[in-house]
Amino acid sequence: MNKTVDELTIEQWLQVRKEEGRKIDPDIAEVWWNWAEILDPYGVAAPPEECHCVGRGYFARSPGSDIWVSFYDLPDETRRRLWERQKSVLAFPAGLELLVG
Repeated sequence: MNKTVDELTIEQWLQVRKEEGRKIDPDIAEVWWNWAEILDPYGVAAPPEECHCVGRGYFARSPGSDIWVSFYDLPDETRRRLWERQKSVLAFPAGLELLVG
């Protein structure tokens, strides 16, 4: 069941991501980053204008899942292991070592 924000309250939608984050196995998870609002990486609850700050938003998902989970919503150990395993994809500037290595 993958309901949209329109079908759930924002709090329920975010809770689905936190629950999914607890299921992610960092040894096989897929990772991705994109520019995102730091206080609202999913783009569902815009912060006040004076709090806008765009930066890299980091996300993970289980293989085959269509639910991307912000690193903010992952357990600490999962996030740490993903960074260790995927730093060449996630670290800034991502991919640079491939060009110079």
